[in-house]
Amino acid sequence: MAADEVIHGYAKALFSVVQAEGEIERVEDELYRFSKVLDGNHELKQALSDKGIDRGQRMMVLEDLLTDKVSPHTLGLLTFIVGQGRGRQMPQILQELSELAAEARNAVVAEVRSATPLDSSQRTALQGALSRATGKNVAVKVMVDPSLIGGIVAKIGETIIDGSVKRRLEQLKDQVRA
Repeated sequence: MAADEVIHGYAKALFSVVQAEGEIERVEDELYRFSKVLDGNHELKQALSDKGIDRGQRMMVLEDLLTDKVSPHTLGLLTFIVGQGRGRQMPQILQELSELAAEARNAVVAEVRSATPLDSSQRTALQGALSRATGKNVAVKVMVDPSLIGGIVAKIGETIIDGSVKRRLEQLKDQVRA
């Protein structure tokens, strides 16, 4: 079985469990946030996928980090992935889970980086604007990135919409050089 099929199979099975429990939105949000932590922490990613470390110890790392911070469903899914020896594929499995959850809602996921936290009215306005721009229902996942200085960057699939102050400054710099 190809690696993509394994990843899709794990994601689909895990998604079915969460869907049956009615916890899709919460678990999806927690998994998304964990995947961003994992993306930015090479040591954690290595520890969860290192076959030289006992599976029980790898699972304990997750439990120590996440108990009382995420729902039992989320912790269970993550420890299951690591317990099955799939820590190396965890980022892909989490991405696939996010896509399955969005698909179940007939939506696409917009990964949004914002210079500052967005309140609920700003999130709603952003979701509406992105939905109108794409013609699809959009689920907005926001991460704060102070390096943007101001504004946002939204990624929907392969499309990137860059409305950041950082990007505008880069454009001005390019114009001055020309």
